[in-house]
Amino acid sequence: MTVNLFLKTSMIWLIIAFMAIINGIFRENVLVGMIGPNMAVPVSGITLSMIVLIVTYVSFPLFGKHHALTYFVIGLQWVLMTLLFEFIFGYYVMGKSWSDISEVFHIMRGNLFIIVLAVSLISPLLMAKVKRIL
Repeated sequence: MTVNLFLKTSMIWLIIAFMAIINGIFRENVLVGMIGPNMAVPVSGITLSMIVLIVTYVSFPLFGKHHALTYFVIGLQWVLMTLLFEFIFGYYVMGKSWSDISEVFHIMRGNLFIIVLAVSLISPLLMAKVKRIL
């Protein structure tokens, strides 16, 4: 992966991160009141997964044509950036404990963050196949 591609995909990730924050605000201020926290969390996870797919699809022309491994590396970059953001922002900015932050990984409690990470990982490769690049 070139530095130029890394910077482009980082900017795309920033758009995804911004939309994820908006999604979280919507979840807490609208969905929780409408359907309760037990349903709002998984709905928000599904919504965020869709956001990742849509942003990847729309921004895909910025990636250029590459080998499958490059698209996988882009997805891995996004997963690592997401995890760093989740832990650093959660702990140092939001003041959450490490235990509270780790709650996002409890899929059996309705949190679909792991699914969002999986979608982030595969979306560049998936879109390359959808757009018939690979």
